[in-house]
Amino acid sequence: MNTFIRGFILHWLLRVTAVVAIAAISLISVAAHAERIKDLASVQGVRGNALVGYGLVVGLNGTGDQTSQAPFTVQSLKATLQQLGVTIPPNVNPQLKNVAAVALHAELPAFGKPGQKIDVTVSSIANAGSLRGGALLMAPLRGADGEVYALAQGNLVVGGLGIDGKDGSRVSINIPSDGRIPGGATLERAAPTVWSARPEVRLNLHRADATTAARLAAAVNAQLGADTATAIDPMTVSLRAPESSAQRTDYLAVVENIEVNPGDAPARVIINSRTGTVVISQQVRVRPAAVAHGSLSVTISERTAVSQPGAFSEGQTVSSPLSTIGVEQGSGRMFKFEAGVSLDEIVRAVNQVGAAPGDLVAILEALREAGALRAELIII
Repeated sequence: MNTFIRGFILHWLLRVTAVVAIAAISLISVAAHAERIKDLASVQGVRGNALVGYGLVVGLNGTGDQTSQAPFTVQSLKATLQQLGVTIPPNVNPQLKNVAAVALHAELPAFGKPGQKIDVTVSSIANAGSLRGGALLMAPLRGADGEVYALAQGNLVVGGLGIDGKDGSRVSINIPSDGRIPGGATLERAAPTVWSARPEVRLNLHRADATTAARLAAAVNAQLGADTATAIDPMTVSLRAPESSAQRTDYLAVVENIEVNPGDAPARVIINSRTGTVVISQQVRVRPAAVAHGSLSVTISERTAVSQPGAFSEGQTVSSPLSTIGVEQGSGRMFKFEAGVSLDEIVRAVNQVGAAPGDLVAILEALREAGALRAELIII
């Protein structure tokens, strides 16, 4: 009896252990696919703002604008010098080679404050050969509302190189007419935000998906209490948040680190017609179909046939073109797709017949026309 009881207990302990192990493996698998909310969504209204400006780059080694073809460069230089107390007579038109008119653009980050440094990109807008070695004079950066939000100035970092020869030849590496000034602009004012203007915080998913939105709201409610989050639509989730700006920051610090299992991506086949790249998502399935694909190779070779006259025949040597055309039909092997095959099986079947990317595109398009491809075919 004791032996029977011990065996019975051991049997159930083994079963319980197996169940616990399976549950642990399932949890690990679920956690491996989970993503943080901060990687899936962003706070609505919290974004950067584009800044644009105009300025002059000076100190170039003879690679500036040709002022005869870019008169606005001279006009800008005269206006700048006049602001500095230097007046150029109206009848004097400087022919400079070390000045270039440039366009500036930068991004005002969300919550950017006065005194903060941001990077500036500088691009030639006239015919300057290179901006290497130049320095940008102080120039304002304006937002879409026309207000000045930053001032830019500094030495350019140019990754390109351009060299002109006296005979008109030119060697160019990358783009020498474009450069950057790391930390070259200082913010003068902050952009308006809607951080605490609403009683709730809304999260916008990076990609609209109803399943992900519902799971995100459920995960937040599970950790912060019921009715905290509501999925408004497949793109937006609304959160009840504190009104205080400081408390709202602490609140979102907790929310953005909650992990969510996003919904599976839709079944899509994306084809880049220019590069031949084919991307097949994991959810792609096909219905039963048989495919035979063979390649036709046509080779045309050109050569010249020469006819030499006989000795003492007073004839002339005659040459005539001779074309040779060869046609080779590749051996097309047929392969069959069963119902609901996976991505791995599709790739394995296509690889077995040695199909190139172009052949794969033709096969996928034919499967779609036959109604056997259960996916959206996107050609870019």
